[in-house]
Amino acid sequence: MKADFLVIGSGIAGLTYALKVANRYPDKQIIVITKTNSDETNTKYAQGGIASVWDVQNDSFDKHIEDTLIAGDGLCNESIVDIVVKEGPERIREIIAYGAQFDKDDSGTYSLGKEGGHSENRILHHKDITGQEMERALLDALSKTKNAQIIDHCFVIDLITQHHLGYLVTKSTLDIECYGVYVLNAHTNAIEKILSTITVLATGGCGQVYRTTTNPTIATGDGVAMVYRAKGRIENMEFIQFHPTALFETGISPSFLITEAVRGEGAILRNKHGEAFMVSYDARKDLAPRDIVARAIDNVMKRTGTEHVFLDCRHLNHQKFSAHFPNIKARCKSIGIDVFKHLIPVAPAAHYSCGGVKTDEFGCTSIRFLYACGECASTGLHGANRLASNSLLEAMVFAERAFQHSVSLFESLGTDHEHMNNQLKVPDWNALSTGEPKEMILITQSLKELQMIMSDYVGIVRTDARLTRAMKRLDLLYEETEQLYRSTKVSVQLCELRNLITVAYLIVKGAQFRKESRGLHYNTDHLAKAQLIQNIVL
Repeated sequence: MKADFLVIGSGIAGLTYALKVANRYPDKQIIVITKTNSDETNTKYAQGGIASVWDVQNDSFDKHIEDTLIAGDGLCNESIVDIVVKEGPERIREIIAYGAQFDKDDSGTYSLGKEGGHSENRILHHKDITGQEMERALLDALSKTKNAQIIDHCFVIDLITQHHLGYLVTKSTLDIECYGVYVLNAHTNAIEKILSTITVLATGGCGQVYRTTTNPTIATGDGVAMVYRAKGRIENMEFIQFHPTALFETGISPSFLITEAVRGEGAILRNKHGEAFMVSYDARKDLAPRDIVARAIDNVMKRTGTEHVFLDCRHLNHQKFSAHFPNIKARCKSIGIDVFKHLIPVAPAAHYSCGGVKTDEFGCTSIRFLYACGECASTGLHGANRLASNSLLEAMVFAERAFQHSVSLFESLGTDHEHMNNQLKVPDWNALSTGEPKEMILITQSLKELQMIMSDYVGIVRTDARLTRAMKRLDLLYEETEQLYRSTKVSVQLCELRNLITVAYLIVKGAQFRKESRGLHYNTDHLAKAQLIQNIVL
């Protein structure tokens, strides 16, 4: 297959980009690849909302910028923060024009929520399923175009570069180019190549590298792992955000998220004795940034010997809570918890990767013709810790900026160029000398081991000894998995395991390099902040 524009991932970042190029070039071929159903993305599970300066009388760009910089703990790229905050409102107006509906009050004014780290009410939301509503609007708009094709149940194995043409490609190679991807088509069980002039990675996060996560099972860090194998630049992977309040249910994965907006409405965290403990950790109490709240909960759990703390919503306005958080109320009720009578058991869970594929202000990666946006990208917005509800905003802003830059590049190439000629030389996938996997337990057990290693040694609180032990265990898992990859036919499960091991390595290696505690990286052997260690690029 061949496309003019190839988008890998069907979340808010990928769909926004695809919709823009489809409308710009009605005569060009746009392909969107998704590895399960088109709506099964991290976007779908975003509950809280999207942050933006909307109430200009009480809020300002400067306030939103300052809140973002404070949360990022010294590692945000200030020019990127300025771009995202100031371009954000226009991107939200666009998705409203596509049909996305955000909640309004009785006067018809958009209802703005407040979350941890924000100095003002600036979170637009659709009940407690904001991401799902935005996803719906974008899929509906894309379905009305005639030239955009979504291919579901199609797993991308690797990016195609000069390496596949027989050239030596290393980290020092300056002109690495992307010609498309190799994919495993679940419908045909065949490995195919899809060639493209422009390729956009919008592959989401990597929460499945941990035992407990709010991310869906598809969040296996595929884009980051592929770019690293292709010798592209990855940065800041040590900054994994743990959401403080996932619903605690033994044996349930992924964990059901209790959005931060609930605390924005006044819910209070309590320990097993019923005591409100956040006052002892931060002046902002329950609305401190996520890294602080997650560490506080972790500390309380360890001191009291419990597996969770509690979220108290009993004092909140019942009618308002039911209107804003109907799905949270229903989920709690399904396990016997009446949120107006009972405390909700919650515990931190892996939620968001602040690092990823290193990009510039237009979403360009270190590989030519390859762009990245959304959670898989490291744009410089989040620094050491993401401010709540900035992620959907970032995804839309960088989808637009990647669109602007890639269109300019596409039009400069003409109809006959070296990039196109190199595409013609790309070989088919070579599956010779591989056999059927004999024991699937080799894959499933390795995944369990990986998630246990990362949760026990590379979680909210880290030490040098834990990181060293994690790396030794990962080395063994890597060798075993690569041997399996070389000797058996490719499967989605094997590829996902391989990608997760690569992501885990990048998280641990970044954590080992950072000899300080900053933002989401908290190492008890390096509690003092060093003279700022800049972004760690791998």
